Amino acid sequence: MYQPHPSSELNAQFRHRPFQGVEPSAATFLFVGLDANYDPNLERSPSFRSVLEYHQDGVAFWRRNGVHHPFLLPEYRGDGRRYHRTFARIGFTPKHANLVSFIELLHVPTVGRNKLTPQDLDPSHLHRINAAILQGQAKHIFISSGVARLMHSSKAFPWLAKEPTGSGPLRVLYSEPSRFVYSHLHFSNYGKFQKQLEAEAHAISALLPTYA
Repeated sequence: MYQPHPSSELNAQFRHRPFQGVEPSAATFLFVGLDANYDPNLERSPSFRSVLEYHQDGVAFWRRNGVHHPFLLPEYRGDGRRYHRTFARIGFTPKHANLVSFIELLHVPTVGRNKLTPQDLDPSHLHRINAAILQGQAKHIFISSGVARLMHSSKAFPWLAKEPTGSGPLRVLYSEPSRFVYSHLHFSNYGKFQKQLEAEAHAISALLPTYA
């Protein structure tokens, strides 16, 4: 079960673009999450217009504001900042904006803490994710353990390994010659997970193209 976000404008954005950043099938780096979670009072926040701007065109937002997500803007007050601060430490810059996409298994925005089940998920949205991973341009796909568990339970991703293989910071759940699906720590982790988060961030950073 989950609690849908009450904002009609935010829900309209998700119906039109149920992802953030570039279209998932066009991304080089694809990050798959559980649900896009927002403060229930977001519409009354000074950040609301920035959130809508971000969902309309995440690439332009990143290049215009210098940060990949509105939760990193000075005026934002609320949860979710830790996730995006951790992501920002990887080293993606506005020059990488057209390479990155975030998509969640749940197709609508939520509030509060949610315990998702396969029955909550939309089959057509799962098909979109599956196609983006297996048939899109993504070379590097990132899935945390919680996301992988729900993907397995949904029965929509039969190719996904039950356990990752490999010994490096980023272990592999699936691979083709030019495509890798990695298991990684959720970016909201901290404390005892910090060392592993830093090792994974360094490994992801090594995959980024360099720009003069």
